Amino acid sequence: MTSFRPSDEVGLLPICIGVKPAEMYCMKTIPTYVHGILDYLVGFILLIAPNLFGFAHLGGAAVDVPRTIGLLILIQALFTNYELGLFKIIPMRMHLGVDYVLTIFLAISPWLFNFHNQPRNVWMPHVVVGVLAFLLTLMTQTVPRRMPTVREHRTVI
Repeated sequence: MTSFRPSDEVGLLPICIGVKPAEMYCMKTIPTYVHGILDYLVGFILLIAPNLFGFAHLGGAAVDVPRTIGLLILIQALFTNYELGLFKIIPMRMHLGVDYVLTIFLAISPWLFNFHNQPRNVWMPHVVVGVLAFLLTLMTQTVPRRMPTVREHRTVI
């Protein structure tokens, strides 16, 4: 049985026991390209969530938390070094680390800011989106697929 350290290309959590670090994708099944599409989708949904679920009139943390996290997700997506990043500055592993923090914060925010006693349409989107986005992050590959350079692309055509 092969031992491994969390620093060996496995993201933040060791998932596959007895597998070499280079082969550590048994649970990391979501390509970074798909993660990128979902980043933009989830970011936009979080921006409009208070209006979509009918609690925008409440104001406060219930409204500010999803909008702020949605904006941070969109900005991070633009600056991440993956297929859908525009500026390609943030490494994918760092992006995923920030995603872990943001999604946990989103999921526990109803209790942190004491709006868990509001109707379910107010606090449930925070918890559901936070947990689902955390699971998405957990299953995302840490290395983007190799993109051909402009020179390589021209030689193929």
